[in-house]
Amino acid sequence: MENGTSTKKQVLLYYCVEMEDVARKIAADSDCIHLHSINWRSFEDGFPNLFINKAHNIRGQHVAFLASFSSPAVIFEQLSVIFALPRLFVASFTLVLPFFPTGSFERMEEEGDVATAFTMARILSNIPVSRGGPTSVVVYDIHALQERFYFGDHVLPLFETGIPLLKQRLQQLPESEKIVIAFPDDGAWKRFYKQLGNYPAVICTKVREDDKRIVRLKEGDPAGCHVVIVDDLVQSGGTLIECQKVLAAHGAAKVSAYVTHGVFPKRSWEQFLHKNDGSEKAFTYFWITDSCPVTVRAIANKAPFEVISLAGSIADALQT
Repeated sequence: MENGTSTKKQVLLYYCVEMEDVARKIAADSDCIHLHSINWRSFEDGFPNLFINKAHNIRGQHVAFLASFSSPAVIFEQLSVIFALPRLFVASFTLVLPFFPTGSFERMEEEGDVATAFTMARILSNIPVSRGGPTSVVVYDIHALQERFYFGDHVLPLFETGIPLLKQRLQQLPESEKIVIAFPDDGAWKRFYKQLGNYPAVICTKVREDDKRIVRLKEGDPAGCHVVIVDDLVQSGGTLIECQKVLAAHGAAKVSAYVTHGVFPKRSWEQFLHKNDGSEKAFTYFWITDSCPVTVRAIANKAPFEVISLAGSIADALQT
């Protein structure tokens, strides 16, 4: 009988600068994944001067690239590498983009609004075909569900989720705690309720009063429970804070939060930190994944934040 690793494909994983820590965790998680690097250089005018190390040695190999599109400034140089790798006679090519960043604020409400999420999906849909066929694009908890239909037929999108990792973490909490899952709006409920169906649910909703959007409890009972608010991403964090207030007012014993993507522009994570002045701690835990590495470095070892790594899940996805 063949041993376990012989049936798995060997994958050569390249990565962007921001994702180096995650890439090393992925390689440490699997004997089948081997790291290769890019020389991320620039010409004097600021444009990329890139070099793919060991390019000749990757012919006939399964190759992947771990990307982070954290800002427009880093996207072009990564796209240049992403479009080059499949053309090096590789057996297959996989792009792992844990956080698909565009589209989280987009509302197509009037003529002239530009759908940048659609533009990004269209760009990625034109990644060259490798010898093994279309590129696989791995994305975690894409923000708007319709965005999965933005991709063309020349790539194979693989939509993953961080929810199984949250469930593992919840199982580690004391058995005496009654866990209830709270969804901040109907959109989050539709996205996640089937994966979290073994937990009681509380659903909040946003209603407009004058010029304000107020969070209300729509259904469910948080009284006496450890309530975990679940959503795909956080930006300013305002909605989570308002949800916490509503849940506490309805008797929640503890409130925690999980988001797959901790974006937190302008250091908005600071408002969630536990102070050392003995003041009440609104959030017992705040779990994020390492899909946004800039945030991960900023909140390291700062309560209530805990980082749940996607590394093992990505390693599994690379075997798909």
